[in-house]
Amino acid sequence: MPSNSRTYLIQGLLFFLTIITTTMAGAEWMYGNIFSFVYEGFAFLSGNNGEEISQATSKAMGWKEFWAGFHFSIPFLLILTVHEFGHYFVAKAHKVKVTLPYYIPLWFGITQSIGTMGAFIRITSVVRSRLKFFDIGIAGPLAGFIVALAVLWYGFTHLPPVEYIFTIHPEYTRFGMNYHQFAYENAAGNLALGDNILFWFFKTYVADPNLLPHDFEIIHYPYLFAGYLALFFTSLNLIPIGQLDGGHILYGMIGKKKFDIVAPSLYVIFAFYGGLGFFRVDSFAVGNDQIFYEQLFYLFLYCYFLYICFKGMCDQPSTAVMLSLLVVVAQLGTTYLFPQVEGYSGFLPFIFLLGRFLGVKHPETPENEPLNKTRMVLGIIALIVFVISFSPKPFIVL
Repeated sequence: MPSNSRTYLIQGLLFFLTIITTTMAGAEWMYGNIFSFVYEGFAFLSGNNGEEISQATSKAMGWKEFWAGFHFSIPFLLILTVHEFGHYFVAKAHKVKVTLPYYIPLWFGITQSIGTMGAFIRITSVVRSRLKFFDIGIAGPLAGFIVALAVLWYGFTHLPPVEYIFTIHPEYTRFGMNYHQFAYENAAGNLALGDNILFWFFKTYVADPNLLPHDFEIIHYPYLFAGYLALFFTSLNLIPIGQLDGGHILYGMIGKKKFDIVAPSLYVIFAFYGGLGFFRVDSFAVGNDQIFYEQLFYLFLYCYFLYICFKGMCDQPSTAVMLSLLVVVAQLGTTYLFPQVEGYSGFLPFIFLLGRFLGVKHPETPENEPLNKTRMVLGIIALIVFVISFSPKPFIVL
């Protein structure tokens, strides 16, 4: 089989698998349950008939629930696909060699997921100019954002009756239309979506307040959840660091010299926020030597984590060490002066991915012509999209 045909076959197979996994994941979020055949397979291999596992699930997940999962997978994959093909077609227009998207299916079978780790295209030729980097970088987020707006508008203007939530949580029925006032006395384990500016706008000014679900229940509304995830991933992509889409955009706007000052500074701020509140001064004032030394050991590991994150962007290892210590001191000082202030540690894995693998700085291009006014305006629009899509605490587990 020719190499091109083999590549297309792999890409098509990955896309097909991603449709299946995102549809299953969507159904699991909608119904608050998981497809149990993985558990049952383990039970069979271990000699158990799986009866206990089946009884442990609140209700069977079958073909009916699978088909319902398309209400999540279709809008979610549509946004993702438009995003990737925005990059693809602009790259083609600039005569840059690029592959079709590779989708990454992901489904655990034992816990909930979103069914995918996203998609990516591979640029297989050298991008020689700031302008091309800018155009390719900005096309995906803006195209995907427009579709996300349409999905959110549809989702918030076509909310089902309140009784919909009773099909997922029959225990709420006894509370009637005021279920949200009584159903969260024991909220442990519930997942809420932290508002960003745009999601707040839709909830406040577009949705019918009589139909709007409680924050803990939005995950059961597939169009709202798909749109929110799209905003979340768009905002991450638009962070103006390294070779993220936002990095390409900022590099195109300000050039290599300024970018290598601005991007590392933003990265340090991002790391500072991500770990803010992870350690506090009062964690060490416990009056127990064993706990004190345990906390000190964990603090050392955290400093080493920051060192690994910062090392790639620093010219000398000693600079990374000093920067790590400065960030930790600043975090401890901030939480000491303002005890209520807290960051979002859920960003730390992404911070590690950026610093260790994707990189914070941007490769230089031979052609460094400045952008025209139209592109600069588009860059400002992309910055606005980032601001209104970014949630300081995107996922809140109580």
